[in-house]
Amino acid sequence: MLNKIWPFFIIISFIYAIYSGNIFNINNAIFSSADQTVNLCLTLFGTICLWNGIMKIAVKTTLIERMTKFLKPIISFIFPEIKNDKKISKEISMNMVANILGLGNASTPLGLKAMHSMQEKNFDKDRLTNSMAMFILVNTASLQIIPTTVISIRSSLGSTNPTKIIMGVWVATISAFVTAIIVGKILVKRM
Repeated sequence: MLNKIWPFFIIISFIYAIYSGNIFNINNAIFSSADQTVNLCLTLFGTICLWNGIMKIAVKTTLIERMTKFLKPIISFIFPEIKNDKKISKEISMNMVANILGLGNASTPLGLKAMHSMQEKNFDKDRLTNSMAMFILVNTASLQIIPTTVISIRSSLGSTNPTKIIMGVWVATISAFVTAIIVGKILVKRM
């Protein structure tokens, strides 16, 4: 659907620019937005490299074990089917830590790995288990304590206080996380 909407908007914009005599402004906007895009990509790339490096260090130390131990009661409550599986619990906790740190790009491969491990244990390969469905809900809600990517974007766009949104992010993500768990638990009981 978006592949039809965006070209439509672009074509309408060009027609309007030609009609109103603003083709020069469109030309300037194209080149200035290209420059801004490159700067944003470099900023995000640096942030992602930093946090991915921290996650790699955490994996090689006992930090992940400690975080897994800290998150174990939460993981056991949310995913009762896998509470005794250390490998899947570790993968889920690494994914949750990446989400908590606001690293959506780093959490994606970790989430795929956890989902793959849960699928290996799944008896009915054509259907999601309750844990897999809850994992999708938890990732969609994406609890964030440090919204790293958003802070990076705001910083790269020249915000005077890029961390000002933290309280709003906490309220929104905690509400979404709790709602996702409650709705997931209700729906699991009905099935």
